[in-house]
Amino acid sequence: MGLLSQILAGLSGNAEDPSRGTRRNDSSTSQIVTALLPVVLGMLANRSSAGGGAGMGGLGGLIEQFANRGYSSQAHSWVGTGANEPLSPAMVDDVFGDDRLAQIAQRAGISTDEARAGLSQILPDAIDHLTPDGEVPSMESLSSNVDDFLSRLSSDPGAR
Repeated sequence: MGLLSQILAGLSGNAEDPSRGTRRNDSSTSQIVTALLPVVLGMLANRSSAGGGAGMGGLGGLIEQFANRGYSSQAHSWVGTGANEPLSPAMVDDVFGDDRLAQIAQRAGISTDEARAGLSQILPDAIDHLTPDGEVPSMESLSSNVDDFLSRLSSDPGAR
């Protein structure tokens, strides 16, 4: 199974219902993931087209932002080779803030609540998959991997 497929399969059906704080399992979850994935990948590669994620400093900068807000253990677990610690929607709020979260939601074409819940699911797995050796890759390598993901996303009829 390819990396994009692994991310989508790992996230499908695991989004939290932001209004109830519970997990839900429906097709809207995969739609949210599919809408957010290009934005998240652009953000991790520090691309200006990432909308609200631009200016976070790419993957390394985002890890630093999580650490600065007191979530170092979680962020380093996603990069490391062990189990990923969870990311709650409240942590997403804390790190991204209302304005940046609203920009990400607008760029993905989803609600802010959906973006919050979706990011809490996508970020740990996406970062984990982009750091298979337990280290943040060079920007060149990361950019190449993101280009590969985006290419697969645009050509995968099951991911739309």
